[in-house]
Amino acid sequence: MTDDLRLPTAPPGVTPRRVLTIAGSDSGGGAGIQADMRTFALLGLHACVAVTAVTVQNTVGVQDFAEIAPATVAAQMHSVVTDIGVGAAKTGMLASAPIIEAVAAACGELGIGRDRPVPLVVDPVCASMHGDPLLAAEALETLRSTLIPIATVVTPNLDEVRLITGIDVVDAASQQDAARALHALGAQWALVKGGHLRTSAQSPDLLFDGEHFHEFAHPRIETGHDHGAGDTLAAATAGALAHGYGVPEAIDFAKRWVTRGLEAAYPLGAGHGPVNPLWRVSERPD
Repeated sequence: MTDDLRLPTAPPGVTPRRVLTIAGSDSGGGAGIQADMRTFALLGLHACVAVTAVTVQNTVGVQDFAEIAPATVAAQMHSVVTDIGVGAAKTGMLASAPIIEAVAAACGELGIGRDRPVPLVVDPVCASMHGDPLLAAEALETLRSTLIPIATVVTPNLDEVRLITGIDVVDAASQQDAARALHALGAQWALVKGGHLRTSAQSPDLLFDGEHFHEFAHPRIETGHDHGAGDTLAAATAGALAHGYGVPEAIDFAKRWVTRGLEAAYPLGAGHGPVNPLWRVSERPD
């Protein structure tokens, strides 16, 4: 694991590690597949994409979205994985129960998920940071019963934890309860992100494998520009897993990566600006 937030990169002309994002498109460029692809590129990874929905959004909210046909979502996954191959995959906005079911079925057919060759990071996107719904209410049970059980690691924020488990995380004890409840749904590892836990001076993320807890706490970055933070963390986790990191090591890397992106976040439009991985462009190795 590198201290300077770098993953091993392939030399020019050599194929880099490949990662698949299965997520929605953000027209404002701050979250969704756009955030994933920025993270993958700046970590030296090749990104493959299965688009699940096209959103109409900007920095102040999501005005509308159109779902992609579930069969088309699954066909994108089959097309890239069988030709290009991937070392890890992640999900983001999946929008509906039929899309979740199609993604889970395709993962099974392609060897993606826990106890399979390709690890799967499930970022269970339920709503935008503005509270706009991005997952049909009736799809929550499908998420619980179909996708979370095949996750190598599931990475909800506190709002998503409450929707999925019914647990309102307000302190360290309830964060542990939520991690246990998520793990009980079948995920190999459950990460309860603490960025929204305002009772803590830090941003404590808690990882649980059914036996042991691992805490990743960094000083809270006071910024209103945190659009795409969850996508960025999940993408960086998937990138590290593609390089063979263990889950705790991948989460540690991703936590440090997203913290650095929050430190460099910038204003955009009239609302929330994005987490910014572009700091890497101006940074040079020693």
